[in-house]
Amino acid sequence: MKATIVTIGDEILIGQIVDTNSSFIAKSLDRIGVEISEMISISDDKKHIVGTFQKLQNTVDLVIITGGLGPTKDDITKKTFCDYFEDELIVDQKVLAHVTEMIEGFYKRPITQINKDQALVPSKCTVLHNQVGTAPGMWMKKENTVFISLPGVPYEMKYLVENEIIPKVVREYKRPYIIHKTILTYGQGESLVSERIEAWEDSLPEFLKLAYLPSPGSVRLRISARGTSKEVLELALEEYVISLDAIINDIIVGYEEEETIEFQVGEMLKKAGKTLSTAESCTGGKIAASLTSVAGASNYFKGSVVSYATEVKIDVLELSESLVNEFSLVSAEVASAMALGVKKIMKTDYAIATTGNAGPSKGDENAEIGTVFIAIATPNEVIVKEYNFGQPREKVIDRAVIKSLEMLKEEIFKNVL
Repeated sequence: MKATIVTIGDEILIGQIVDTNSSFIAKSLDRIGVEISEMISISDDKKHIVGTFQKLQNTVDLVIITGGLGPTKDDITKKTFCDYFEDELIVDQKVLAHVTEMIEGFYKRPITQINKDQALVPSKCTVLHNQVGTAPGMWMKKENTVFISLPGVPYEMKYLVENEIIPKVVREYKRPYIIHKTILTYGQGESLVSERIEAWEDSLPEFLKLAYLPSPGSVRLRISARGTSKEVLELALEEYVISLDAIINDIIVGYEEEETIEFQVGEMLKKAGKTLSTAESCTGGKIAASLTSVAGASNYFKGSVVSYATEVKIDVLELSESLVNEFSLVSAEVASAMALGVKKIMKTDYAIATTGNAGPSKGDENAEIGTVFIAIATPNEVIVKEYNFGQPREKVIDRAVIKSLEMLKEEIFKNVL
C-alpha cells in the first residue's frame, strides 16, 4: 500500500515555516505498513492543486493533504476538492454544533459567518471529526485513490491522524508488515562505519534494507524489513542485528530510533537517582535544550547557566579572574571550574561544562578555531578533555553537544551502573 503526502501553503515554499507535518504523517503510516512514495509541497493555487491530484490519481492508494482548510479566502482546499470530485459544499450539522461550542463556549465570543463556514464540507465526503479544532478532515475516494484532507495546524493534524485516519486505514485495508530496527552508534563517521560492515551489508537478503542516518558524532543504522509474515521478519532482523553487533559492538550505544543519546543519559540518571546541571559557553544552551527535549527531564535535570560572557563566568559561576587570566577562557582549567561552579550552584550530582572557540574567526583567544574543552564533574572528580571539531561553526557546536553527552554517559556508567 502506497501513499503520497502533499502539503499546501505558500508559507512553506518561501521558507516562512518548516513542514513538520509530513514527517509525523510518514512515521505514523510507516508503523502500520503503508509505504510513502513521495512528499510534495505546493502553493495555494487551484490549478496547481488540481494538477497534483490528477498526477497522483490511481498511482498511489492514499493521498494525504495538509493545509488550506482555514476560514479565510486564501484557504481554497475545500472548494478545490468540490471541483475535482464534481461535488458541492453543504453544512454538516455535527461540525457546526462543534464549531459553535468551541467559539461561544470555549472562546466566549459570538460566532461569525466565517466561523460557521468551517462546517461546510463536500457532500460526498466522509467527515473526519476534529475534536481539537474547527476545521474537519475530509476523506474522499475517486477510482482507486483515497484523498484525505487535513488542517495544517500541527496539533489538529496529529489528532486526526491518530484518532481518525490510522484506525480507519487499519480497519479497511490489508497491509504488509514493515518493521524497523535502528542501531545507534557514536564516535565514528559514516564512511568508516560503512567500511567496517561492508561484507555484512552485502550479505543482507532482498527483504532487508540498510539505511545510514549520519549526524555530528553519530551514525544511526536503520534496518528495514518488509513482508507478509511478522514472525519471519522479526527473527531475521534479530539474527542480522546480532551478527552486526559482533562486528561493531565497540561503537554501538543503543537501539531503536527513539533512544537518542539524551534519552539514554536521562534513563541512566533516573535509574541511578542522580541529578545533572550544565554550564555552557560555546554551546550556548544547546546541551540543556537537548536534555529538556526528553519528556520527564525534570526528574533529573535541574538547570543550566549559559555563561557566554566572561563576567557571567566570574560573577555567576564564581571563577576567579586570576584563573581566567592565567589559563585563558578556552582551557581545561576554566572548563573544570565551570563544571564545579554550576554543580555547586544547582546542588547536583553531575555537571557538564563547555568552553571553546567555535569560529568562524579566531578572535582574541589563543585557541585554534574548532577547539572545545568539555568537563564532566562527577560526585568524585572532574574529567576534562580537549577536542578540535574543525569547521563550520554549526558542526563544532553540534559535535560538542553530542560528545558532552557521550562523556557523561561513560562517567555515569563507570560510577553508578
